[in-house]
Amino acid sequence: MENVTIVNEFLLLSLTSVQELQPFFFFIFLIIYLINLFGNGAILVIVILEPKLHSPMYFFLGNLSCLDICYSSVTLPKVLKNLISPRRAISFLGCITQVHFFHFLGSTEAILLAIMAFDCFVAICKPLRYTVVMSPQVCILLAAVAWFTGFFYALMHSIMTARLNFCGSQKLNHFFCDVKPLLELACSDTLLNQWLLSVVTGSISMGAFFLTLLSYFYIIAFLLFKNRSCKTLHKALSTCASHFVVVCLFYGPVGFTYIRPASATSVVQDQTVAIIYSAITPVLNPLIYTLRNKEVMLALKKVFGKTLLKDCQQYH
Repeated sequence: MENVTIVNEFLLLSLTSVQELQPFFFFIFLIIYLINLFGNGAILVIVILEPKLHSPMYFFLGNLSCLDICYSSVTLPKVLKNLISPRRAISFLGCITQVHFFHFLGSTEAILLAIMAFDCFVAICKPLRYTVVMSPQVCILLAAVAWFTGFFYALMHSIMTARLNFCGSQKLNHFFCDVKPLLELACSDTLLNQWLLSVVTGSISMGAFFLTLLSYFYIIAFLLFKNRSCKTLHKALSTCASHFVVVCLFYGPVGFTYIRPASATSVVQDQTVAIIYSAITPVLNPLIYTLRNKEVMLALKKVFGKTLLKDCQQYH
């Protein structure tokens, strides 16, 4: 039997083994992170400040932007620090905390995307009942369910992972702490942890994905068979297209990482996919919503245009 040691820290794998490339990666990821903070922060500001955007759709969009800021902040600051530091260590408590918040925010986003699809369904298929079904109280309740479900789901993973015994190498085969690479280092029985990761994570992500697809199925069926207007269909799909693109960007990498068998993975593949869902997707979300949404673009110009005008007046 292997000797069990008390683990105080883990050593994280670098994004690249070529030392000369590390400043380049640092610069790229710093730009990505700043764009994420500015883009999602701008959406959050206009959703709060612009009265025309005080509707269920934009309330959930504000929640999504808040999630994306927090989601990338869980991993990217540590990645940036490790790219310029010779020692890429993370404490045991810091590692478990990162696991918790990474899964908390990720699962919350999955549920929130399903809620946003339901909002599209009610708006298109039940327009006369929309204000009743999606009342402010219902919207707050749905958002709270998403956040609390995500929190307790992540708490399960963080507690179960923290209870494991670790021995031998403390080198984590990833550039941030996640459940799968931690299970590879554990020398105690991880069967329950593997089951929870596959079944519970799969149930939450695939359940939310199924409800999202079901909402879109009903929207298309309603427009094709009841409304029978190609113009209305095009307008409705254009309205929900941004959300659908975000869903695809979110579930593609998540499915690749957590649904497929562990034996089918490689370190390079895991790192590439992890970069997509932890850094790239949160940056693309605000761009997708602003570029395809005239109301958001007008609100951005209105809010930030006023700010720039005030600054110019003060300067002169």
